[in-house]
Amino acid sequence: MNMIKQVLAISALAFAAALPVSSFAQATMDHSKMDMSKPATMTDGEVKKVDQEAGKVTIKHGDIKHLDMPGMTMVFTAKDKGMLASLKAGDKVKFMVVNEGGKMIVTDIQPAK
Repeated sequence: MNMIKQVLAISALAFAAALPVSSFAQATMDHSKMDMSKPATMTDGEVKKVDQEAGKVTIKHGDIKHLDMPGMTMVFTAKDKGMLASLKAGDKVKFMVVNEGGKMIVTDIQPAK
């Protein structure tokens, strides 16, 4: 019986380890080594959450080509909190993000047309 429990426990751990954990991936991604030689471009996204007070916005986005970053959902810091005032969850946007010392900063965000 102990052998069955061990196999089940190991299987459960292996399964859990195989699950994608986007917040872990975001927390461990080293933004400081991204190639910044490409000109910044606007990226399509969808606002998932806005924290006006903290100046943060969570965006589900496509590939950010100038940073060689694949599409994902992540939290960005706004260069100016005021740019977040009219945003709400579900808004489709185009945004510009830059890497400033390893921090991903949104410098421009507009409604998608």
